[in-house]
Amino acid sequence: MCGIAGFSLLNHPEGNEASLVKMGNAIYHRGPDAGGTYIDDSVGLCHRRLSIIDLSEAGNQPMFSGCGNYVIVFNGEIYNFLELRETLEQEGVVFNSHSDTEVILALYKKEGVECIHRLNGMFAFALWDKQQGQLFIARDRLGKKPLYYFSKDGRFAFASEIKALLTLENIPRKIRLDAVYDFFAYQYVPDPKSIFEDIHKLPPAHYMLVTKDGIKQRQYWDLSFTHTSSDSIEDNKDKLLSLLNETTRQRMISDVPLGAFLSGGVDSSGVVALMANNSDKPVKTCTIGFDNKKYNEAEFAKEIAQKYNTEHHEFTVHQNVADRLEEIAQYFDEPFADPSLVPTFFVSELARKEVTVAIAGDGGDEMFAGYEKYAIDDIEKKLRDKFPKKVREKLFPPLAKLAGTIPLNIAKRAKSLLNSLSQSPAMGFYITNSQMTDETWSKLVKPDVARALGNYHPSRITLDKYEEADGPDHLSKLLYTDIKTYLTGGILVKVDRMSMANHLEVRAPLLDYQIAEFAASIPSEQKFNEGIKKRILKEALVPFIPTDLLHRKKMGFSVPLAQWFRGELKLLSEKFIVNADYGVFEYLEKSEVMKLWHEHQSSKHDHGSILWSILMFQMWFNRYIPQSESIQ
Repeated sequence: MCGIAGFSLLNHPEGNEASLVKMGNAIYHRGPDAGGTYIDDSVGLCHRRLSIIDLSEAGNQPMFSGCGNYVIVFNGEIYNFLELRETLEQEGVVFNSHSDTEVILALYKKEGVECIHRLNGMFAFALWDKQQGQLFIARDRLGKKPLYYFSKDGRFAFASEIKALLTLENIPRKIRLDAVYDFFAYQYVPDPKSIFEDIHKLPPAHYMLVTKDGIKQRQYWDLSFTHTSSDSIEDNKDKLLSLLNETTRQRMISDVPLGAFLSGGVDSSGVVALMANNSDKPVKTCTIGFDNKKYNEAEFAKEIAQKYNTEHHEFTVHQNVADRLEEIAQYFDEPFADPSLVPTFFVSELARKEVTVAIAGDGGDEMFAGYEKYAIDDIEKKLRDKFPKKVREKLFPPLAKLAGTIPLNIAKRAKSLLNSLSQSPAMGFYITNSQMTDETWSKLVKPDVARALGNYHPSRITLDKYEEADGPDHLSKLLYTDIKTYLTGGILVKVDRMSMANHLEVRAPLLDYQIAEFAASIPSEQKFNEGIKKRILKEALVPFIPTDLLHRKKMGFSVPLAQWFRGELKLLSEKFIVNADYGVFEYLEKSEVMKLWHEHQSSKHDHGSILWSILMFQMWFNRYIPQSESIQ
């Protein structure tokens, strides 16, 4: 696990080794063990290394092929590198290290860019082909590892994090207006956008070819739901368990101490169980708890830890969030407001005291329909099917408006439901899961910002992915949409930044692309059936997880936002929100935000989620946008 950065000099001869060193220093936290640079007349490459496989200097980067024609900087892990290496050795390839990086070089020499199809792992890399005059940049299938790039007026640069790009001279920091709207709707900025107009994300499962003739971008993989398995749930359950066991075993290959995140939920508990079965010594497990019992899963994690005799470590988040929040938030180079970033940081910090690699249960909810929103959407689908479209479109909106006049929580839920039912299934899914309603946005947004946005609406992102999905039913399309948006833009960004902030590598067996492809082939009713979420995954894990834990209500990595804003985050929030007069208030009306603030403080309403997004935006703005460059 590392950090990479670099630039092309093919069409814009600007950049030197000092620039590469600055880029590397900006992402030092991603790789504190070693650093290196490479520069010639065409490209500059930079690498920061967190040593995981082959701890010797032979594993340092930039790494060169034996023939000297290829040089690479690589971030991530290739889980099938031993099998690939064995095949290449049988063909006569001689390796100088034991690293997976050298395997990529050997594969590229043999197959060119098509080698990307052979790699199973989490990765982002840049490989300079001197013979072809071609910079080959690629990102893994599901987007576990980040890759940002700047491209304008012949200049091209790339990096694992935006902060490395911003060390280069004359990189504009003009904020992208539609990305601001996206952020408040989703709590993150969806790819391929970034918060900056001229900086973009390379989407998952894509690669770029940078030459003197320009830049070409191509998609090399996509998740398809068209080939539905006709096998019984019993047969599919056995296949799934076999796959899970293998992907977990692969991720336990490490030359440094290894452990696991354990929340006490189905996914992480299952991963720990499989790790214990594949290890001859106790697994190190790490758990985060809260004083507030409503959000505390530590007792469930302890039950799994005792069952598998793990070396268990636990940390309770007490009154120290305000003291650390600015430090934590700085690792996000864009506004990011998933509140679970806080416990993710702390569990990463705890784990790093014991291990360098942690295995996590991420991906189970997206692959096997584990979120409560799928159950809500199923109810909405059944209700939608009961009413003619014309009735829903004409009658439900005024009923929703009427419900909005009633100051009760049940009325608020009814309003949301009626609004959702009046729309298409895809738009209903967006409405149900958006972090800010259109009504709230219209009250908060400044008139000039609304005019500049024109007809743009963040729902387009959800609707586009829903329309791209090839699934045979509504749930399949929802899963595809979440995998392409929420998983990539939210979950994986959070895990990458919070783990890398602590020099920790996180691996996720449930996010192996083979698991994703297999899950996509399983009929929807084997994933979600009569209110039972993650049905097939739970059945596969019956031998490993106690029944009461397997079927308890999902808690997730939630935090007590409402309580925080009235307590330990109140002073910090006053500093960044109440006392601010620029930043977020160049986009939102301060008087309307203050109404939310006072309603929340008086406990009249819970505006914790919106206030959190505003706070995180302002923290980001203060750090990344000089006042002279804010919008006019």
